[in-house]
This record gives sequence, C-alpha cells and structure tokens, in this order.
Amino acid sequence: MRHALALSLMCAATLVACGGNAPPAPSSGSAAASQEAVSRIGDVTIRASAIPTATLSEQIATQYGIARADNTVMLLIGVRQGSDAQETALPARITATATDLRGRQHPIEMRELRSGDLLDYVGTIDISPPDTVRFDVTVVREGGATSQMQFTRDFYPR
Repeated sequence: MRHALALSLMCAATLVACGGNAPPAPSSGSAAASQEAVSRIGDVTIRASAIPTATLSEQIATQYGIARADNTVMLLIGVRQGSDAQETALPARITATATDLRGRQHPIEMRELRSGDLLDYVGTIDISPPDTVRFDVTVVREGGATSQMQFTRDFYPR
C-alpha cells in the first residue's frame, strides 16, 4: 500500500472537505471531484489528481510547500512500477498543461516532491471558478519511454 501515500492523504483531505464520495454541488463550496485519473502501461501506473488547494489541510499544504487558496489547483502525479503491494516510485520528467473553458492554455511547472522513499510530482495553476479544466500530461521515464494522459475536472467556487 506504499503506492500513493501522498495521493491518499490528499484524497482524504478532499473527501473530508466534500463530505464523502459524492461529487460536490456547485453551491456546496467544494471545488472538484477527488477521483484520480489512472493510466497503466505494462507494469507502470501513472496516477494524477487535481485538487483545489483550499481543501488541503494546513499540514499537507505546508508539507508540500503550497499556499492554500480558493483559486489555486494542485496537480499531483505519481509514477509507479510493480503491483500495489510492491510498487516502486519511478523518476520521470513531467510536463503538464491545463486548458480552461475559454481555450486558454496554462503550462504547469512541475517539481519533485519526496516523502521517504516515495517520489511524486506537484505543480499548481490559478483558475477562476466555476471552470472546467482539461489537463494534458506527458510523462517521460528514464530510458525515454513516454506516456500521455488527458483528463478533465470541474471546479466550483467555495
């Protein structure tokens, strides 16, 4: 279960803020669904979450070096190899772009985030809720293997 401690912590923080697994209503004040986008290629799994930073606990935001704000979204990417019981974090070069409903593209500067033997990648973007944002992610692993994923999340004002 080592595969995504950081992702689990953030999903838990989001679920607490959302009041469970149900998607938030626009008037609820919560900003996004908490489900992960997952891509599997052979024994490599890429997990991505886009989470409003205002829903993070103060402890997690401090640990990740991210300011909590109503108009900021954190993109968290984990690249793992192996089975759930024996996953190993893989180093990679991550590039990401967010595109809002108006068609404006926003590059997301990704940085490494280490916690023990876990390695994740994190970046933030500013948004203007309500908005639907499409994330385009390219992962280049050591050795040059390239994977791409695309997913969309809705964000609402708090």
